[in-house]
Amino acid sequence: MAAPQTSPDLAAFLELETAVWEAMVYGDQATDSKALHESFVGLYPTGFSTKADHVAQLDDGPTIVEYLIEEARLFAIAADAALLCYLATYLRTGEGAVTEQMYVSSLWQRIDGTWVNTFSQDTPASGVRLP
Repeated sequence: MAAPQTSPDLAAFLELETAVWEAMVYGDQATDSKALHESFVGLYPTGFSTKADHVAQLDDGPTIVEYLIEEARLFAIAADAALLCYLATYLRTGEGAVTEQMYVSSLWQRIDGTWVNTFSQDTPASGVRLP
């Protein structure tokens, strides 16, 4: 009988989440697609998003120049599910882009032995002034 698997620690989840951000920095659709489950739902200020929508944002290449993940917190939901919440500070690509911040909640689930992102919600940080 196989030993039961335990949920990964905060560092492991940050590594998973960082892969998604790095995909946006490098325009890497394959990495982005691999991280998201087929039934992925994103809830953003612009509305709902599917996995296809999330991956398609990289059709023309990178969308983020740089990012920083801070204030990360991990919540165990079940043996095969955990919620990672954090503050993201990032700079989009494009002329005139400004630094933005949002709070992110990412639900990661272990499906068929692999951790995949099944849900993400981005909430703009209000009242934050950045240089």
